[in-house]
Amino acid sequence: MSLQPSEANSELLSPAAGDKRLLLGCSAEEGERADSPAEAAGSEQDERAAALAAAEEEEEGGGGGEKKLPPQLTEPRAASGSLETGPKNDISPFSSFISTISQKQEDTGSGSSPTEFVIADIKNAKELPSLGHDVRQKQRTSVDILTAEMKVSVPPEHPLPIQTKTLIDFREDIEKAKLSGDWKTVYDFYSKTFDSFPEINTAFKKNIDAPFNSIEDCGVDAKFVNAVYDALLSSPQDIQKCVLKGIINGLLQEWKGPRTKDDLRAYFVLIQNPLFSTTSTFVIYAHLLRQIAALTEGDHHFLTHWFKKISQKRFKQVLDRLLQFISLRLFPAKPEELPPLEKCSWWIPSAAKVLSLFNTSNSLANPSIVPYMDFYNSTLDHIDLMEEYHNWQCYGNSQRFSFCQYPFIISIAAKKVIIQKDSEQQMINIARQSLVDKVSRRQRPDMNMLFLNVKVRRMHLVSDSLDELTRKRADLKKKLKVTFVGEAGLDMGGLTKEWFLLLIRQIFHPDYGMFTYHKDSHCHWFSSLNCDNYSEFRLVGALMGLAVYNSITLDIRFPLCCYKKLLSPPIVPCDQNAPVGIGSVTIDDLCRVMPELAHGLNELLSYEGNVEEDFYSTFQVFQEEFGVIKCYNLKPDGDKIAVTNQNRKEYVQLYVDFLLNKSIYKQFAAFYYGFHSVCASYALMLLRPEEVEILVCGSPELDMHSLQKHTQYDGYQKTDLTVRYFWEVVLEFPLELQKKLLHFATGSDRVPVGGMADLNFKISKSEASTNWLPVAHTCFNQLCLPPYKTKKELKQKLTIGISNAEGFGLE
Repeated sequence: MSLQPSEANSELLSPAAGDKRLLLGCSAEEGERADSPAEAAGSEQDERAAALAAAEEEEEGGGGGEKKLPPQLTEPRAASGSLETGPKNDISPFSSFISTISQKQEDTGSGSSPTEFVIADIKNAKELPSLGHDVRQKQRTSVDILTAEMKVSVPPEHPLPIQTKTLIDFREDIEKAKLSGDWKTVYDFYSKTFDSFPEINTAFKKNIDAPFNSIEDCGVDAKFVNAVYDALLSSPQDIQKCVLKGIINGLLQEWKGPRTKDDLRAYFVLIQNPLFSTTSTFVIYAHLLRQIAALTEGDHHFLTHWFKKISQKRFKQVLDRLLQFISLRLFPAKPEELPPLEKCSWWIPSAAKVLSLFNTSNSLANPSIVPYMDFYNSTLDHIDLMEEYHNWQCYGNSQRFSFCQYPFIISIAAKKVIIQKDSEQQMINIARQSLVDKVSRRQRPDMNMLFLNVKVRRMHLVSDSLDELTRKRADLKKKLKVTFVGEAGLDMGGLTKEWFLLLIRQIFHPDYGMFTYHKDSHCHWFSSLNCDNYSEFRLVGALMGLAVYNSITLDIRFPLCCYKKLLSPPIVPCDQNAPVGIGSVTIDDLCRVMPELAHGLNELLSYEGNVEEDFYSTFQVFQEEFGVIKCYNLKPDGDKIAVTNQNRKEYVQLYVDFLLNKSIYKQFAAFYYGFHSVCASYALMLLRPEEVEILVCGSPELDMHSLQKHTQYDGYQKTDLTVRYFWEVVLEFPLELQKKLLHFATGSDRVPVGGMADLNFKISKSEASTNWLPVAHTCFNQLCLPPYKTKKELKQKLTIGISNAEGFGLE
């Protein structure tokens, strides 16, 4: 028989209209006392939450003698059958700025949202002691790291109750409830399961008797967890409310005492709860994040490995909830729903710490569970990034929180802003010092002293550039201006870009001998040939640094391991004898440079026969230098050590290390010092190798619709027939032709960090005959387009022009 929820029960599970008590901000004694029975019923949840806050605050304060943990607050369970079904708590999209993330709350009078009971008014929430970058560890430890003597005093774990509900049983209960409208059985299951950590383990642990202390297997039935959470979103509101009440009980019980793997399993299950998508649950969510963040390093080690086992879909959902939590804490859509930021300063550090655990899991997984860009929080683009950066510089990883301590959250666009402003500040300081020196010597100041002025001859481009940059090494951090000797012209950016373009083309030409181009991987790598002077490699490094400093995108094709080596270490060591540019390389890195060789080494690793007898190899590598074959030992006496089934992994690793590190050490060290002579900045510590590549070369992601939106016109209107034909043709082009068009017009087929808007792409009307092909001025990102009369003619001429732009179509 279906039971209707009584009015009393309804009041119990939602706050009274006049209840202004704080959920997790103040104790029950500090809040207003309810006068009516309805208010008393509604405040019971506040007392439960206040007990959790009091317990945490008591342990943070640590004052006085020993204090008792507030008792668990029990809840009279509703015996309702037919419960009101609430809307799903969908995760708000996070693709746009916070103004688009609005939490829709229904009127209390017309029916509260599934979690509205959690907060009545928490504007004046009591501040708990703030946590620093590492979210200060509580006085608790994992049982696994206790000494033998200490373990004796740890009370034994109580055996878990026998699991009574299976996934099949649960699904049958849900179907019956949907058909009959009687949700009592489902309500009882949720109410019992989430009432404490032991009950969570009872419900979801694969084997009650097994400890499952392995980092590879958390022992949780993931399918069951997913089914329970999926059903929870479409369950009646009262079921969702009882789950949140139970979580508060569990957090209250688990705040003190040593941690066991069963506790970690409960945290692992709770962090995936989809109810934490709305601001009305953020206070509970914050305390859950705080407890996870405050676990020991050993416990975090387990959690990071367990998080790897979460499916990509669920992983992304948890990630989005954490990012949304930070965003709405910084810029709440409805500020009255959350306590003031200064009263809960530990919220964001706790969330950032938990995010770092998921970031570590993502990095450990091979391949990554989600792209690293999914950790970006675009909301941070709108805060004072330089203040964050300066706090980080001044205080490092101290108790003062800064988002720069968690750089994976900061988008590449925000990091570019930090690097550019840091560069500008360094430029200003150096220019100011130069000016002061002039004045102090009573010399007349010259405006040219504020710039890095490079004068070169086209016929001696490399040698002149090398001489200029070597002679003006102290001015490398000033704004760059280029002059071509014998040519009139003022550098407004076009000459600088042309200098970069011509210099890079000449240096990277195969005939020049500095770099080898690998056709199968379409990338350049350092020549291993020994030479007497490595200054030209230093010049290339300085060019890359100047490009980043002056926001120029270079058409350079280095593999990712090159940028990994550039950040090894990210700050130049004080000891000049310390090795630099020695990256931790793998066979995957070699595959991006020499895929055929990497394939052969992989075949060696997987060979099932006798390696020693069939390959007859030793720990040596052979290289051709100026027509002479030279051999190098990969380890001492390598020519006498045979490669066997047992040592082939060591052989492959030494081989890869030799090719990507040791054989080019002097060349790369010069390149490293050249780059850091310009880009020496603590901001580099914020960057991933992939992000350095994007700063230097731009992003490979093309958005031609965005290019169309931001294009400027000279002699044309965007409504002209020729322009309309042009965009119809370009948008229909395959990706390869779109890249060729971009390369034809700008000198690179990659997009700056700021997107197509930063290209300043312009289409100009050419007065030439329509029999002519389009012309481009790459220095100004300008395409000169004759007024073709038909779409077919425009497509034909444009395709010919962009497909034969290099060397008149000849290699």
